[in-house]
Amino acid sequence: MVAILQGDRIGKTGVLAVGCEAAIFDESGARILIIRRRDNGMWCQPGGHIEPGESVAEACAREVKEETGLAVEVLRLVGIYSDSHRVAEYADGNRFHAIVLSFEARMIGGSLHDSDESSEMGFFTPEEIKQMDYMMPLYERIMDAFARREAAFVR
Repeated sequence: MVAILQGDRIGKTGVLAVGCEAAIFDESGARILIIRRRDNGMWCQPGGHIEPGESVAEACAREVKEETGLAVEVLRLVGIYSDSHRVAEYADGNRFHAIVLSFEARMIGGSLHDSDESSEMGFFTPEEIKQMDYMMPLYERIMDAFARREAAFVR
């Protein structure tokens, strides 16, 4: 189970962790892929920690494959997110102040299926996502992806 905690500079109570996530649009470009996490039942973009020896693009593609079954090509950096007022706290008490690189990626193979980490997934519009039980930073990040801005967001 993972919970997102907020507070003034609460990031100081966690260990720095670098991760990545993927913004994957459907063919129309009107909907984005999100997954329901098995550990807390909340919705988020596919992604996770970058492993030693991996490039950020390799990590992004690996995490998407593990969580969704899709093979992807990383296209561009959407944004870098490092909110010092937010930590992820896991059931074992470990806290992580995440630095997340969000990439736009496109599907190049595979097929959607659940995994050990995801119980459900689908393509949704921002309006549909707004009504869902999602992890706190999700909505801002998907709106940044939908902006399709040339320069990356730094938040």
